[in-house]
This record gives sequence, C-alpha cells and structure tokens, in this order.
Amino acid sequence: MEIPATLAPENTPNAGFDALRRNLSGPLHEPGEPGYAELATPWNLAVATSPAAVLEAANAQDVSEGLRFAAANGLPVAVQATGHGIASDLAGTLLIHTRSLNRCEVSPNGNGGSAYTGSGTTWTSVLEACADPGLAGLCGSAPGVSVAGYTSGGGIGPMARTFGAASDRVTAIDVVTGDGVLRRATAESEPELFWGLRGGKGSLGIITGMEFGLLPLPMVYGGALFFGTDSVERVLRIWAQWCPTLPRAATTSVALMQLPPMPGVPAPLAGKFTIAVRYVYAGDPDDGGSWLAPMRAAGEPIMDAVGPLPSSMIGMVHSDPEDSLPAAEASALLADFPEAAAEALLDCAGPGTHSPQLMVEIRQFGGALSDEPDIPSALCHRQAGYGLYTVGVAAPPELAPIRSHAAGLLQSMSGWAYGGTLPNFSAGTGAAGFNASYTAQTLDQLKELAGRFDPDRLFRVGQVPTR
Repeated sequence: MEIPATLAPENTPNAGFDALRRNLSGPLHEPGEPGYAELATPWNLAVATSPAAVLEAANAQDVSEGLRFAAANGLPVAVQATGHGIASDLAGTLLIHTRSLNRCEVSPNGNGGSAYTGSGTTWTSVLEACADPGLAGLCGSAPGVSVAGYTSGGGIGPMARTFGAASDRVTAIDVVTGDGVLRRATAESEPELFWGLRGGKGSLGIITGMEFGLLPLPMVYGGALFFGTDSVERVLRIWAQWCPTLPRAATTSVALMQLPPMPGVPAPLAGKFTIAVRYVYAGDPDDGGSWLAPMRAAGEPIMDAVGPLPSSMIGMVHSDPEDSLPAAEASALLADFPEAAAEALLDCAGPGTHSPQLMVEIRQFGGALSDEPDIPSALCHRQAGYGLYTVGVAAPPELAPIRSHAAGLLQSMSGWAYGGTLPNFSAGTGAAGFNASYTAQTLDQLKELAGRFDPDRLFRVGQVPTR
C-alpha cells in the first residue's frame, strides 16, 4: 500500500491539544501562538509547513506523551531538530521538536573516547567539546545539523573513505518507538531495532539520545583548492583520473560552484564560476600534501586553503551555508566517474551552459565506507563509487526550472548510475526516495520492524517505508 506524503488537515481528527498540554514538561504551540512559526519552519525556506501543533519536547517523556496522544487521535507525526530533513508541508501532523534535548557529554579514554548526545545536539557542539581532548567525531560536511538526524541516515562525511559511516560508530540509542515506549537499543539488548535505527532514518521512532565512539585524531590535513573558470574543465578531468589512485587515508569531493556576491563569500569566488577540490587526509601532513600534488598542479589556484587543520574545524573543508535558504536539491549514486562522465557533467553544468545550479558536487566514496561493519545496519549502497548532489537557490516560484535542470543533469549521468540514493540526500522525494535508499531485502526488514514498533503508522509523513 502506498503511504501518502501528507495527511490533509480536513482528514485529521479534531484533537483537543489541551489534554496533551497537561501531561507535558515542555510547551505545545498551535498555529498563531508564540513559537509556532519559528519551530515549524524548516531549514529549506522553500517548504511551507503547516503542522497541527508543535510539541517542544523537554525530555524523552514528552516525546512519549506526544506519540501516545497522536496514536489516540489519528495524527501523523514528524520530528525536527534543525529542520534539514523536512521536505513536505507536514499538513495536519503533530511536529515534535527536539532542539531542547541538547545534552552533549564527551568522555576521553585510552582509545579515543565516546560521546553521548541528545537528539537536538548538533555536530558543532560535539566538535567544540572534542577540541581540547583532541578527539574527532564523524560529522558531515555541515556540522550545523543534528547528530541524531545525520547519523540515523548513515552519516557519510568528509572522512568516510578512512573511517566509514558515522552510524557504524554508534554503540547505543535511546529512542521512543511509535508505540510510545522509551527503549535503549544496543547490539545486545535490541539487535533488530539497533540495526534499523542506524540507517533507517527515523522510520521506527524518535531518537532522544545516542552514544558513539570518537577517534584520537586532533589534526587532519585538509581544506579546499579553488580554481577559476578557465581551469574548470581541466581540473575536473584530472580529478576524475586522480581519485582512483588515492589511498583510504584520503577523502575528496569536487564542486562546480556559482556563488553570488554576498556577505561570507570570499571575493575571489563571488559572482564567478569556480571549481573547488575538497580534501581530507587523516595521516601525516607531508604524505597528505604529496597525494594532493597532482591537483595543485592542475591549474593556478585562486585560493589554496589546504593544510594542517584541527579536526574540530573540519566543517571548513566544505564551508556549507549555515543560514536557512529556499533551495531545490537532487542527488544520485554513481558506480564510477571516469573522464567521459566528467565530460557529460561539463556539457550539462559546466561554464557556458547557463546552469541554474548554485553547486553541483561529486563525492568519492569507497575505501572504508565500502566495508561491511562488524555489526550490520540498515545503511545500503555501500559499494557505490561516487555521489552526485545538486542544489539551486531561488525564491520558491523560481525553483521549478532549477528542478527541471537537475532532472536533466541526472539523466545525462545515467550511463554511470549505480542506482538508488542515500537517506540523507533524498529529502523532498517522499516514499519513493525512501524506498530507493534501500535494497529490496533491507526495505522489507524495515517494513516488518515498522509494523512492530509503529503499529499505528504514526511516521507516515515524508521518509517512511510503504507497507
């Protein structure tokens, strides 16, 4: 059975939220009340949301109360911390906001350390806490996202080829499942639930806390090389040749960028078509520089921002925007990225093509990411060689041609397609995107678990399995 992307307000029972309020420690915001608009707004400002109410959870018990109330009143449920994964209008839902669940504890030990974070904690907070003890967490390219949301989607970041997915470092998860029960899932206590929560992207419950391992890695050799318009074609071709030569200690991506002249954009990049080679080497900096040498020689960089870098500042490698924006995104997985693929990408999104995309990015995968973890998880498509991601920014009425161009770009790259996508990159594609994030066997397992842990089908908005 196909699950609808949203449940329209007119199809939603008229729930009396006062009864829920009496059982909460945190506030509940209905439309028109203070706090509603702020908490209901996602990171992507092109998505206009209209939940029936927003529950600002103060603790795990509030999450449980919200889920039990939703089940009793036939309300679908969505969850938001930073709002990066919200891509539907949430009409008629109970939106549970977890920003107040921001516990962040870092515990160093002889092997590195561990951290415990609440579901509202961002990677920025974890990286700050890791700076003094010289530890590193496997955050993504944008540390402003929540640890729980990112890691539940697998978590493939700027050191993925060296250390694998963030979800593989998780040791315990506190979660309120769709039946309203607070559970602690580990490989020993709840092995099936633990499997599904690591990669299942919120299809089984609302994570309230997470424990995971940290690396003894105070420094990396990393940053980005930026080249001007005249070097774009040469740099991209050389990057395609260079990637297969890299050791596991190196993780790289390349981005065709058209950044507008605005505050925060460096002058050499503003208003120009540029290409950025992002690079992180988790090892000796001299070795890191030697491996990067072919890219430094590919052209005359207009900015060379690669060097020894505290691992707590790894967000500078991609320098993703932190402020909310109206955006259209698209993604696909590629089996390979040879020179012919680079040519096809340039034909569709290179200089002179009038591409409307703010950025077109290719990330190299492989290395440790392709290894099966000791404790299996729901994260699929580990054998994909590369990831393709596009993002365009415009006022919502002007996003349609950006989406159309992105669809054509993905089609032009179909000759190298791996198939499927990744949960953290499928926002906006609803049930179809969720399904494409998994193999048929994994999807069947997630459906079976969802039937067990979410018997009232509360999580049927956006990224949830059809069943």
